[in-house]
Amino acid sequence: EVPLVESGGGLVQAGGSLRLSCAASGFTFDNYTIAWFRQAPGKGREGVSSLSFANGNTYYADSMKGRFTISSDNAKSTVYLQMDSLNAEDTAVYYCAARYWWYISHYLSPASYSDWGRGTQVTVSS
Repeated sequence: EVPLVESGGGLVQAGGSLRLSCAASGFTFDNYTIAWFRQAPGKGREGVSSLSFANGNTYYADSMKGRFTISSDNAKSTVYLQMDSLNAEDTAVYYCAARYWWYISHYLSPASYSDWGRGTQVTVSS
């Protein structure tokens, strides 16, 4: 099990930016796909973005394309989610998840991932 820890959430005004971090101390992500999900109150968990360390490919949900950017710092075993042009609909708990890349069939489906962090709250005020 990968010990994922999210950070960087907080309160931001609409139009602002936040950068979330997903760290896994003592692990390397070489054989993993790492994804970000979010869950708003009363809603299901929604795929945001993912990064496959097998080939460097990135994937985004349509509503996040052009606003969110996933990246990594392999030396720090950290994956980032840069979120720009935030709006109230982005308010949610954001989770990162991991699984060995060869098990992933749907990159933005929660069912594809086995290891999860505890999440970080993002609140966007309008």
